[in-house]
Amino acid sequence: MAKKEKTTPAAEEQTQQTEQTQTAEPTEAQKLQQALDAANDKFLRLAAEYDNYRKRTAREKEELNGVCKSAVVAELLPVIDNLDRALANKTDNFDDYKKGVEMIGTQFYAVLDKLGIESFGATGDAFDPNLHNAVMHIEDESLGENVVAAVFSKGYRMGDRVIRPATVQVAN
Repeated sequence: MAKKEKTTPAAEEQTQQTEQTQTAEPTEAQKLQQALDAANDKFLRLAAEYDNYRKRTAREKEELNGVCKSAVVAELLPVIDNLDRALANKTDNFDDYKKGVEMIGTQFYAVLDKLGIESFGATGDAFDPNLHNAVMHIEDESLGENVVAAVFSKGYRMGDRVIRPATVQVAN
């Protein structure tokens, strides 16, 4: 059994006033505070979503990078296997050895072609500083101005992206 508490008339009046203020409509300041709290909550949720998105995309980018590297290496493994076989072959016949190395080179260029990588930088091409790295300069009247006179190493690109510029000698 619960005991009934005795209350004074002043305490009853204060309880009634408290109940009236609780059931009364909120003031303008309380409405603004509620709106601010809701906006702040929405902002915090949006910030958390963005942080999760940033972390997820970084993780996906890292995974994709690994997948791409694995795909390229998988394409190159048959070339490496053939190169190992050629190095293990102890034949004295130079022509057969040369033919095997040429076949490996052909296989390697086929892999590059399959990956969409093309070489550039041939003698007689116009010099382009975006594609070529000039390491020497010669004067040769038989060649035009800013023409590639010699190629020391080919350049490679994938689409519009230069992977490695060609190392060249430029005339005039």
